[in-house]
Amino acid sequence: MSTLRPYEVDPADIPAHLGELIQSTFDDLTSQFMLLPRGTTFLEYPGFRSGYEALRQHTDGFKVLDVDRCWSAVRQNAVAGIVLRTIVGVTPPEWQDLAKEETDEQFPNNWARGLDKSMKTNPDYFNTRGGSSALTVGRVTALFQAACNALAEGAVDTTHDGMIHRLDKIDTKEGLASVRYVAENHVPYAVLLYERYLGRPFASHRDGVSELVGDVMENAIEDLLSAARVPFRKTKRAERVPGFDQAPDFFTPDELDPTVIIEAKITGDDGTARDKVSRILRLAAMRDEREREGRPTFEVVACIDGRGFGVRREDMGQMITATRGKVFTANSLKGLIEHTRLSEFLPSPPTP
Repeated sequence: MSTLRPYEVDPADIPAHLGELIQSTFDDLTSQFMLLPRGTTFLEYPGFRSGYEALRQHTDGFKVLDVDRCWSAVRQNAVAGIVLRTIVGVTPPEWQDLAKEETDEQFPNNWARGLDKSMKTNPDYFNTRGGSSALTVGRVTALFQAACNALAEGAVDTTHDGMIHRLDKIDTKEGLASVRYVAENHVPYAVLLYERYLGRPFASHRDGVSELVGDVMENAIEDLLSAARVPFRKTKRAERVPGFDQAPDFFTPDELDPTVIIEAKITGDDGTARDKVSRILRLAAMRDEREREGRPTFEVVACIDGRGFGVRREDMGQMITATRGKVFTANSLKGLIEHTRLSEFLPSPPTP
């Protein structure tokens, strides 16, 4: 027996099949958590290893770590700065905050995030005009000083107050002696796995591409509509569109006289999924009001995926009902144009 999907059912028949339609949509959902966009700043291991070697060589195998040696390393390869931050075990904003505490240097908000990106994407960054300016040198020197101080001190004993120190890990617990030990000896696999457990694999990269993760569905829709030459307007993040309290993700043909409105989202979080369902319900209410008033109206379409949408059957039922069955997942997105009013905007075939 073939699976019945919401968009294949006449809207009048949806109530009679709602349970089945909810289940078929649930079955279509994919978690997506095993896949991450690479983005434009993903640092491959060979690049990271090159930065590591620059730092190791310029510190004589981590025997002497000071600001001058850090500068020598990053001028050879800017990725050495990322390696230094990783040894300390902090995020770019945390490194910036640490430097503020250790020095009198002032930083704009999120300055260290921008520096991190520059170091990842340009190993020669500190030999460029931007990377060698007096302002950048002063701020980076403060970062290096804070890292050197932290690694010289090692972990502070906090067992008496029930806390744990961020440097209480195998490669920094006893300062540079720990760094040297890990660099010179084989690290036990269980220790490596425990470090990975504490740090969450790919957490830093996921944070850096969080917007791209959310854009996966939107990009797929955009590619589909562009390939079919269906006109559309994709709104920008946090854009204000007159007449809408929150701008939908897509209008076809445009927001001035929309025929189709698309909301798109992939999420593993049920709270985020509920927010998207609420937005879809508000759009459906706007559509219904226009119909009652005899005004031109639009079709509401939901393109969703991720396990966050599979938590609450009630929410899924409301979304299927509100969109009159126009709910698509990544697995069924290929039917988006055929089963919605988007098909009205397909170019006419050439006359023979």
